[in-house]
Amino acid sequence: MYAPERQQEILRLAQKQGRVDVPTLAEDFGVTQETIRRDLSALDRAGLLHRVHGGALPAGALHLEPGLAERDSTAATEKERIAKAALDLLPAEGSVILDAGTTVSRLAGLLPADSRLTVVTNALPVAARLADHPGLTLHLVGGRLRHRTQAAVDAWALRDLADVHADVAVIATNGFSPEGGLSTPDLAEAAVKRAMLAGARRVVLVADSSKYGARHFARFGSLDQVDVLVTDTGLTDEQAAGIENHGPEVIRA
Repeated sequence: MYAPERQQEILRLAQKQGRVDVPTLAEDFGVTQETIRRDLSALDRAGLLHRVHGGALPAGALHLEPGLAERDSTAATEKERIAKAALDLLPAEGSVILDAGTTVSRLAGLLPADSRLTVVTNALPVAARLADHPGLTLHLVGGRLRHRTQAAVDAWALRDLADVHADVAVIATNGFSPEGGLSTPDLAEAAVKRAMLAGARRVVLVADSSKYGARHFARFGSLDQVDVLVTDTGLTDEQAAGIENHGPEVIRA
C-alpha cells in the first residue's frame, strides 16, 4: 500500500472511531510506528487530523489534554530512557529548574539521595520525589494548582520564577517541531514554561518522539531557545538534523 492510500485509510478510521493510536495502526498496516508517525504528521500538517500523545484525533474534534495517569503510561519505556540520559546533563552542584511533566518527574526520581543541587519546581509530583533528599535544597514555586498536571501556575508562580537564575532548566512540552516550536494546551502553563526558559543559562528539553510535529493551543518557545533535546530513537535522522539546524543538540536515548 502506498503512503497516500494508507493515509486516506487512517483518516477514515479516525473519523469512524474518533481516535487512532500509533501502535494499533502500525500493527494493522504492517509498517513501523515511525512510518505511522510520519503519516499522522502529514495529515496534521494538511489540517485533516490533530496529533495527540500516541495517536491522532479527527480535525474539529475536541483536543483534550490528557491527565497525569494517561500521560505517564504513554511511551513509558521511552520516557525512562530519556530521563536517564537527561540525568547526565545535570551539574553535580548548582541550581536546576525542573518543569512539570511525567518525564521530568521520572528524572527527579533518579536523582541520588545525596545530591547537592538546588532545585526549583512548580510540580507537586517532582517535589514529592525530592522532599526526602537531605542534601538537596528544594524550592517549591507557589501559585494556583492545575489539577490536571499538578503544577502551580498564574501570577504567584511567575513572580517566583522572575527572581530565579538557574544553571539548567529541564523543560517538558506537549509538542515540538522546527515549524511549530514548543507548545502546550494551556495558556497558564505556557506562561510558566516561558519564564523557566528565560530563567536558566542552559535549557534541556525532554520529549518523547510521539510529540514531534504536534501543535497545541499555547506556544511558549522555539527550538533556538533550547540547548539540548533529549528524545528517543523514534525520531528519525532527518527530523533530528532539522532540529539541530535550529540550534539544539539532539540526544536520542
